[in-house]
Amino acid sequence: MTSVVVVMACHNRRDTTVRCLRSLVGQCPPEVSLRIVLTDDGSTDGTAAAARAIWPGIHVMQGDGALFWAKGMALAASAAVDYDFLLWLNDDVVLDPGALTRLLATHRALVGSGQDPLVAGALRDPLTGAVTYSGVVRQSLLRPTRFTRVAPAHRPLLVDTMNGNLVLVPRSVVERVGQIDGKFEHGMADFDYGLRARALDCAVWVAPGTLGTCAGNSVAGSYMDLTLSVWERLRLMRTPKGLPPRSWLRFTRRHAGPLWPAYWLWPYLRLAVGGMLVQSRRRVPRSARA
Repeated sequence: MTSVVVVMACHNRRDTTVRCLRSLVGQCPPEVSLRIVLTDDGSTDGTAAAARAIWPGIHVMQGDGALFWAKGMALAASAAVDYDFLLWLNDDVVLDPGALTRLLATHRALVGSGQDPLVAGALRDPLTGAVTYSGVVRQSLLRPTRFTRVAPAHRPLLVDTMNGNLVLVPRSVVERVGQIDGKFEHGMADFDYGLRARALDCAVWVAPGTLGTCAGNSVAGSYMDLTLSVWERLRLMRTPKGLPPRSWLRFTRRHAGPLWPAYWLWPYLRLAVGGMLVQSRRRVPRSARA
C-alpha cells in the first residue's frame, strides 16, 4: 500500500478550500491510502469545520493568521508521518479526476532515471485553459533569479524548479532536502525547494498535460499594479505577499551566486527609480515633452 499525505494551508476562503477538498474525493486507486494535514491559519469563516465534514479524518493544525503559505505549509508538513509521498496542494486548486494517479505513474516512470525525482503538476485557468502554474526554467546563467514557466508536454519535462501549487514529493527527496523552509514569509519557498533539491542530486519534473485548474493571481492591488503610486507599490512590495526583503535576501543568497547583493537590491531600485521617472513624466505637460 502506497501512503500519500496531502499537505495544505488555508485562510478564510471556506468555499474555495471546500472545492479543493471535494476534488480529492475519489482520487485514490485501491493500492493508495490518502491522508490530509491542513494548516488552518486563523480562519474565522468555519473553514476547519467544513473541511472536517468532507474528510472526517483530516488533521487540522491551527495557525494564528500570520503564517501565510510557506509557514503554513511547513507546519502542515511537520505533522506528516508514515508516508511514501507528500502531496503539496494549494487550496485554490481543483484537481482533475485521476490527477493523483497520473502524478504517481509519472514518478514510477522516472524512477531509475539517474536522479531522485519529484513531480509537479501543471495547472490551467478554469476559464481560458491557459497554463497558470507549472515547472519553470532559468532564463540564463546571467539572470539566475529570472524564471520562465514551461507548458506541459505529452511526456515528462525536466525543469529547474516549480510552482508549489501541486507537487508530489517522495519521502526519499524529503530525507535529502528536508521540508519547505518556513523562514520564508509566503512565496519563494517553492522555487527555493526545487533549487535545493536540484543541488542535492534530485530532479524536478513536470507531469504530462495539465492536472487541474487554478486561476492565476491578479496583479491588481499588488506591487506590480502600475495604476498605483510608486510609494504604495513599494509599501506593498515589502509585505509578505509582495517581495519581502528578508525572504528575497534568503533566496538570493542561496541561489543568485556571488553577485547576490546586486540581485537582491535590483527589484527595489528598479521599482523606485523607474516608478519615479514614470510619475515625473506624467506630470510634464504633453506640449513640453520632446
